[in-house]
Amino acid sequence: MARPQPRPTDAELAILRVLWERGSCTVRQVHEALADTRETGYTTTLKLMQIMAEKGLVKRDESSRSHVYRAAIQERDTKRRMVADLADRVFEGSAMSLVLHALENQPATAEDLEEIRNLLDRRAKERT
Repeated sequence: MARPQPRPTDAELAILRVLWERGSCTVRQVHEALADTRETGYTTTLKLMQIMAEKGLVKRDESSRSHVYRAAIQERDTKRRMVADLADRVFEGSAMSLVLHALENQPATAEDLEEIRNLLDRRAKERT
């Protein structure tokens, strides 16, 4: 039986976002991308990425002097697991409660609301 993927920490998620957006990167490239939003040392980024490789969150290509990392988990799957976990832990499994709280706390654009309506319409059609 496959072991469940670990839930990435906030720092690990920041690294994964860089890898999801840019594809394979060296530690230096990830570190430079993170420098825009957070102040951290190169060795901290390196250590985090090594730990992430051990956890199975990233894969490391050691064929060249500068190791190249890529995300080992998919962005969509990761977000789905994290939302499901949040819904279970905080909202007692209620998708409605999670969505209502999200919309109360973060204003949605007209485009966001239209996409939400379309999703709800598709789901309603699937159930009939």
